[in-house]
Amino acid sequence: MEYLFLIIILIFSIVIHEVSHGAMAYYLGDPTAKYAGRLTLNPIKHLDPIGSVILPLFLIISGSSFLVGWAKPVPINPYNFKDQKYGPAKTAVAGPIANLIIALFFGLLLRFLPFSGDLNSQLFYNFFVYIVQINLILAIFNLIPLPPLDGSHILFSFLPYSMENAKIFLNRWGMFILMILIFFIPEFFGILRQIVDLIFKIITGASFH
Repeated sequence: MEYLFLIIILIFSIVIHEVSHGAMAYYLGDPTAKYAGRLTLNPIKHLDPIGSVILPLFLIISGSSFLVGWAKPVPINPYNFKDQKYGPAKTAVAGPIANLIIALFFGLLLRFLPFSGDLNSQLFYNFFVYIVQINLILAIFNLIPLPPLDGSHILFSFLPYSMENAKIFLNRWGMFILMILIFFIPEFFGILRQIVDLIFKIITGASFH
């Protein structure tokens, strides 16, 4: 049952993440996501076989204490943006910000609601903890500046033209580097966990563990 809760929270968190990208793009003048039917909370429209199913299941089966994933990227045409220079960065950061807002809301509930020791209260407490943890993980993970993560689009918006070769290199090898970090570098999740733990403590006043 616990794993089911985790998967449900993860799926809806990444759906909200992707819808936020599309909503920001629409606000900036690009209706591509809207016309593609992606400005919806229906998870069927967003699920990615690898990022929404295979990777989360692998992490659960392997006993990882870290659960991440992603949905299908929302289609965006940056040439429609009213802000051509920073439109891609604004659109990219909208997803992590949405996750941080969710984490902040439920984290403050954890801090200030008077949870008792009865079973129902403990279930709600644990459910809120999962929501905060997963949304913090998604926000921090997606800010890593490697394609196809959001952090790469933010980075590319600020890179000078003289570093175009670095952009080309990251676009070509970013996904490969990311997979190596996830599957072969145990310290990768350890560093992310420390960052998430710190933010979790600041918001909730409790430990991530």
